[in-house]
Amino acid sequence: MTTIDLNADLGEGFGRWTLGDDDALLDVVTSANVACGFHAGDPAGLLRVVDAAHRRGVVVGAHVSYRDLVGFGRRYVEASHDELVADVVWQVGALTGLSRAVGASVRYLKPHGALYSVVADADGRGTVHAGAVIEAVLRVDPSLPVVGLAGSAFLRRAEREGLHVVAEAFADRAYDATGALVPRSRPGAVLHDAGEIRDRVLQLVETGTVRAVDGTVVELRADTVCVHGDSPDAVAIAVGVRSALEEARVDLRPFVTVPQAASTVPAPATPHAPGATTR
Repeated sequence: MTTIDLNADLGEGFGRWTLGDDDALLDVVTSANVACGFHAGDPAGLLRVVDAAHRRGVVVGAHVSYRDLVGFGRRYVEASHDELVADVVWQVGALTGLSRAVGASVRYLKPHGALYSVVADADGRGTVHAGAVIEAVLRVDPSLPVVGLAGSAFLRRAEREGLHVVAEAFADRAYDATGALVPRSRPGAVLHDAGEIRDRVLQLVETGTVRAVDGTVVELRADTVCVHGDSPDAVAIAVGVRSALEEARVDLRPFVTVPQAASTVPAPATPHAPGATTR
């Protein structure tokens, strides 16, 4: 039986502003790329997301970004190597703390937005930033898998440096003939037709290929498929993709071991009165 992981970007609201339906998507996906506060996400909202994911047995990953809250992490940031290492370490640490508060843990790392696209070109424009992301993972936890664009130089470099890599494809993004994602600034870069998306994912999972915008059939071997959660029809698309995969007898499971879900959220410690001593 063919096996695939289904992931989505979650926790991308901020305060009173919400984006997507995290709870509905958590009933569909097997892995959750959770924002870490740099492109989206506030502490209270992120705590709710990691708790909801953990209760459902959905694996939590750190969705790290450039420091670009206003631009939703979709703008390039001219960060130095050392600055980006620290930014990534900070984000993983923040999500790790929130996850531990509900009995969960961060099980992988995936760059977001512009950072994802830049580091994919690890042999070119993204050399410095790809190295920074890899160094950050090596410093935090060398056993932490990293998710990146299938076939990218980033994954090849990360693997050479001893990291466990996870190749990703996108259900709702267009590809060019080289296997790269069509930039969001171009027409047709993001797909919206549920039937087309469903058929593309089935072709990808069953044959390891995807049709590019020029009609070329591109070989694309992936361990996980991303369904974006920030479009109005995201839930319907995700449900359709999952249903089609199940009908095709594809086994949906995370690419890492599912942690045991907590039955309840740990109760907060009782605060001590001012001046009281602890033992």
